[in-house]
Amino acid sequence: MLVDSPPEQCAESAPAPPTRRAARALGLLLSVAILVLVAVASIAVGAKALSPDQVWHGLFHDTGTYGDVVVDERLARTVLGLLVGAALGLAGAVLQALTRNPLADPGLLGINAGASAAVVTAISFFGVTSLTGYVWFAFLGAAAVGALVWFLGGSRGATPVRLALAGTAVSAALYGYLQAVMILDDAALSRMRFWTVGSLASATDSTIVQVLPFLAVGTLLALALARPLNAVEMGDDTARALGADLNRTRALAMLAATVLCGAATAACGPILFVGLMVPHVVRSFTGPDLRWILPYATVLSPVLLLGADVIGRIAARPSELQVGIVTAIIGGPVFIHLVRRRRTAQL
Repeated sequence: MLVDSPPEQCAESAPAPPTRRAARALGLLLSVAILVLVAVASIAVGAKALSPDQVWHGLFHDTGTYGDVVVDERLARTVLGLLVGAALGLAGAVLQALTRNPLADPGLLGINAGASAAVVTAISFFGVTSLTGYVWFAFLGAAAVGALVWFLGGSRGATPVRLALAGTAVSAALYGYLQAVMILDDAALSRMRFWTVGSLASATDSTIVQVLPFLAVGTLLALALARPLNAVEMGDDTARALGADLNRTRALAMLAATVLCGAATAACGPILFVGLMVPHVVRSFTGPDLRWILPYATVLSPVLLLGADVIGRIAARPSELQVGIVTAIIGGPVFIHLVRRRRTAQL
């Protein structure tokens, strides 16, 4: 997991042939169409199934039963799933490029652990009980840990291996603290149990409004880093030869990943494997060029997250499985497969 792997090829060495660029663009449009269909399914599927016609009327015409179900209960959940999925996918792609490790995910640098530790602190020591309070504590915790990992990793002298080691150490310490507080405080355990699973069920318009500015800034920053991160992936010496500012690029990449992961985790708790699986799969058909990986990850990660949320609602009707549980069930075997395939390829 901490191997500083060389890039598969020089992503900037030559422009892709027109036919390949056209295929990538067509694939991106197809991905957007799939995302629209999954979003509609997210609105239509629940304890009470709705037809596409009922969804349409609930959104634009009906202020009665269908409107209440669609607008009040499911629309915010779907919108938050879109935003959080895109954030996790982008953050995963950025961190995989930053650490030159295609199996890295947002949890590698301790950001999820920072958010979780901050929330349990808010519950146990400050008596915070509302989701609105969780959001700000979680975001501040993620930001603080991101800064700490950057400092421990060497700040301006940071390298991929140092950042990964610092993130692993900080994560272990914070999860130990989190477990200790939850064991000693039954009230904290009761309130944290639902949040730490990772769920979209508590989505509200207020939550979306609070995290949207952070997600927008993080998304724009991550997309703007595509070219510099392409150079970073080729190794320090090559990147310097190409004129890349390694310290600036790494600092901005850390900032983008921290903002995206912090806001996403604050909104719905830690959700695992989305930021690992999607960028890794995308890389297999786009190649190593982040100018394509990042847009694809932005579109396809919400497909996975919303799809997992829909599966959770269907599998346990009339109750539901939280989306964090479903992504873990899906992601565990996929991660083992990716590790085994990568190990086989290196032999």
